[in-house]
Amino acid sequence: MAFGIKTPELILGAESPRFFENKYFQIMNTYRRTILSLLMYITGISAGYGVWANSATLAKPVTPNASPEAAELLKYLYSISGNHTLAGQHAVPLLRTARLIEAQRAGGHFPAVFGMDFGFDFPGTWDGINFRQHIVDDAIQKSHEGYVIVLMWHAVRPTEDEPVKFSSSIQGKLSEQEWHDLITPGTLINERWKSQVDVIAYFLKQLREAHVPVLWRPYHEMNGGWFWWGKKRGNDGYKKLYRMMYDRFANFHKLNNLLWVYGPNETTENVDPYDTYYPGDDVVDVLGTDIYRSGFSNEQYTQLLAVAKDKPIAIAESGVVPSPDILKQQPRWTWFMYWFDPPDYGPQGDAIRNTYNSEQVITFDQLPTAKAAASK
Repeated sequence: MAFGIKTPELILGAESPRFFENKYFQIMNTYRRTILSLLMYITGISAGYGVWANSATLAKPVTPNASPEAAELLKYLYSISGNHTLAGQHAVPLLRTARLIEAQRAGGHFPAVFGMDFGFDFPGTWDGINFRQHIVDDAIQKSHEGYVIVLMWHAVRPTEDEPVKFSSSIQGKLSEQEWHDLITPGTLINERWKSQVDVIAYFLKQLREAHVPVLWRPYHEMNGGWFWWGKKRGNDGYKKLYRMMYDRFANFHKLNNLLWVYGPNETTENVDPYDTYYPGDDVVDVLGTDIYRSGFSNEQYTQLLAVAKDKPIAIAESGVVPSPDILKQQPRWTWFMYWFDPPDYGPQGDAIRNTYNSEQVITFDQLPTAKAAASK
């Protein structure tokens, strides 16, 4: 690879301890899918994955030859759309799964969705890149317990090497020439970009081999101007970059366990409309917006639905937890992801408890995958 970046081996050898570990997971996943099918047969739509109404043609992942687990997860999102919303909690590399416990203390239940970021920073820091294997290990463990997994990556600017700092790299800029070189095959920056995304592909391949479906949210908040990939208009702008990653992951690396999430920011002042950078229905499974300032306004909801049409939508990040009343008024949200440490006291603690215990919300213990895992 260019610039001396060494990508780890992408195929597990038969002598590797992880090879035997993955063989175990393959056997256990076959068992889990059998139990899950029985649950769905007995209890119908409430059981979840694979049972949904009037969505047979829609609930097909955009990735070629999608894994059975990815297909089941997407079908499940279609089945709850308009009826229920999954509770989610974002984690950080340094803290690993600790926030799941904090969320349980605050809400009385564990969240259904576990979100993580592959990081970019120096080892040992909040977003340290040295935690990536831990992230994968935790995702495998939590998926096999029944959690829904969401992953993202604050990607390093392709003009430099990891580790980097947030303000100087993630929030840095690319010149017009650098952007042109990035999207042009064979250039130094393009080769460097491929080396960087191949590192992430290595970790996602471990999840594929362990039969873990992933809601993958690349290059988020692109309609704002605060990340190096943001506010790049036209077919050679953000849309091109998104499709480059899709092609690299779906076609080159055969990562068929990913569901692709288009993740714009809420449309506030100086933030472009949701449809400005939409890369196309053929490369998007789910649309999810980040909401911190607009208070879950109906305007944001209807604008996102106008782009999504029949595809599932989500609150991909939020600074507060949506109330039960909001989720009743806006029933198409399939999950929300609370971004911060969940407090078990004060107004926000009360809000988490109210939402986690509302009839609109599905927590971990209500997931069909969690019930199937518990029956093993």
